[in-house]
Amino acid sequence: MFDVLVYLYENYWRPDACPDHAQLTRKLSAVGFESDEIQEALNWLDGLAGAAESYVGEQGANSLRVYSRAEQEHLGEASIGFISFLESAGVLPPPMREIVIDRANAISGGSLELEDLKIIVLMVFWSLGEEPDALILDELFVDEADRLIH
Repeated sequence: MFDVLVYLYENYWRPDACPDHAQLTRKLSAVGFESDEIQEALNWLDGLAGAAESYVGEQGANSLRVYSRAEQEHLGEASIGFISFLESAGVLPPPMREIVIDRANAISGGSLELEDLKIIVLMVFWSLGEEPDALILDELFVDEADRLIH
């Protein structure tokens, strides 16, 4: 599913540039994605679109997010730490954080990998028509093992 999401991000500059589901399914199939992977991604994107529509401005600057035990187990320490990093950097306001957490929880299975969470964050920015700044894009795209230390 995450490969489909990355493909959409790279090929459609905003969500409303995507064709309807039927045409998009045909295009994604032609590129080589499996039908179950496509359906899972499209269902996930429908949930993201709903969350993006309900996106409202800022919550209180001093708001504090307490993660439930289930969220802690599903997201994992690395993902929660990354979300906190984005919040402290001032690029992930509380309402966007909640969309990220909601969409992360919509992924079935065990603990979420940090790389998958980064794709979710990227897709949340994409769905809201916002471009993260260059340093944040670097955090979202560059694997830590590929970073050069100067």
